[in-house]
Amino acid sequence: MACYKLIYFNVRGRAELTRLCFAAAGLNFDDVRIPNNEWATMKSTTRFGMLPVLEVDGKKFSQSFAMARYIAREYGLYGKTNIDMFQIDEVVGLAEDLRDFFVKIYHEKDEQKKNTLRDKFDKTDLPRFLGYFEKLLTDADSGYFVGNKLSLADLAVYDVMEYPLDQRSDILKDSPKVKAHRNRVGSHDNIHNYLTKRVKTVI
Repeated sequence: MACYKLIYFNVRGRAELTRLCFAAAGLNFDDVRIPNNEWATMKSTTRFGMLPVLEVDGKKFSQSFAMARYIAREYGLYGKTNIDMFQIDEVVGLAEDLRDFFVKIYHEKDEQKKNTLRDKFDKTDLPRFLGYFEKLLTDADSGYFVGNKLSLADLAVYDVMEYPLDQRSDILKDSPKVKAHRNRVGSHDNIHNYLTKRVKTVI
């Protein structure tokens, strides 16, 4: 079996989906967390001047979604057919579209602008995306986004919902299928074990 090392900052961020893939597959990996004050020195040693980096048997790779998709393909989390993969990529892309909204809020320095963005997110953007997810789960009718077992699509939505839920715990009250899906993913044995042990971070 390959030896894996995932290198990122001590946050969920762009590495967490790959961490969840490792967890779902029951894989051991070296979860290296880089202190922020070491990044300036380390940056020039990365392929593209960015993190995360995934080492596979010592060979370094970049781009977070390439990493997650690689692990998903290797360990049965990427469907069975090209159409399955197409649908999974669609859900992953939708999850990332949602992420873009709250990342913008998180990085906004002007408090007035931040509050305006947060208000729009809570009242317009998040409900819209929850509606999309709810409809996809209704159409799938299996409890999962694609097929009848856990896939990268489920992990991507689980991951992207963490930050909004950190801000407000009641956001799924009107989204029963998304709420049930989240409980289903979180209770998966391997995911549950990972979640109970992982480092607590703010994003």
